[in-house]
Amino acid sequence: MTIDLAPGAVVLSGDNGAGKTNLLEAVSLLTPGRGLRRAPYADVARDGGDGGFALHALIEGAEGEVEIGTGVAGGDNAGEGGRRVRINGAAARSAEDMLEWLRVVWLTPAMDGLFPGPAADRRRFLDRLVLAIDPGHGQRALDYEKAMRGRNRLLTEGSRDSAWFDAIETQMAETGVAIAAARAELVRLLAAMIDRLPDSGPFPQADIGLSGELEEQVATTPAVDVEERFRAALAGGRDRDRAAGRTLEGPHRSDLVVRHRPKAMPAELCSTGEQKALLVGIVLSHARLTGEMSGMTPILLLDEIAAHLDAGRRAALFSILEELNCQAFMTGTDAALFSSLAGRALFLTVDHGTVGPTEAS
Repeated sequence: MTIDLAPGAVVLSGDNGAGKTNLLEAVSLLTPGRGLRRAPYADVARDGGDGGFALHALIEGAEGEVEIGTGVAGGDNAGEGGRRVRINGAAARSAEDMLEWLRVVWLTPAMDGLFPGPAADRRRFLDRLVLAIDPGHGQRALDYEKAMRGRNRLLTEGSRDSAWFDAIETQMAETGVAIAAARAELVRLLAAMIDRLPDSGPFPQADIGLSGELEEQVATTPAVDVEERFRAALAGGRDRDRAAGRTLEGPHRSDLVVRHRPKAMPAELCSTGEQKALLVGIVLSHARLTGEMSGMTPILLLDEIAAHLDAGRRAALFSILEELNCQAFMTGTDAALFSSLAGRALFLTVDHGTVGPTEAS
């Protein structure tokens, strides 16, 4: 399937299950990670196919024109070697190379429960925001997770090999503090951007912060000292962690804290509509921040964005997207919800594997 797109807003409408989110997922794979559904690559491949998939995109951006191809092998080699990326026909060193050409941020219905949900979801959301302005963040997170898995394995095996523990904990301290510092810097910059939202605008201002020992320490203490403290804490906590069978301290336990500023209320206690408006405001502020920091306004993927937004907030959202001058993909079952964008957006209908112009109602 080949789809020709235009700059600006793209509205994808169609019945539930028609494939609208599949198209957004394809675009989300033009950035590091497993895409907006976080699905295993075997689940991304077409049902009944050979287990592989391929995606090719021609991007026109601030750095010029580039061709990006990505996918996984099918057939007898299905999934072998993980996802591969080619840029202008040449194999990329890593998926992070795509960040030199574009940034992609998304908002999906699954994220509507972000604030009252588990802390792991908020960490993942936060790290995705960090990655859009700090391309090295993804590799640091991978390195930390790899080291922590090694330490957890030693713990569950009952190992007492101090040399192994020392080496792994040193790496965890270095990468863990770097992760915490990047998160803290993102929150500082994003909070300043949120402050620029109107006091009584359609998307309320949010007070955002971090809950985590490392994130709190890096704000006031030199990184080298924080690293040494964390390394010592890991070493001193081996018996406790051995009993638990896992590492109990570190940036993998941190949390993003959000409050509804006008109501002085924790986000998780707000109504569903208020939570949605808070989340939209954070994502839009982050899009502005990414544009200013990287020179590349991100592509926004807004799945079922009209849900829980009244007509006034929808109109405000559309105006802000035009102001950002970004390409935004929006989906919905009813194209009429986007009628105020007539003449200002590309309207496409998705119907079980086919994509075509939306017929005027």
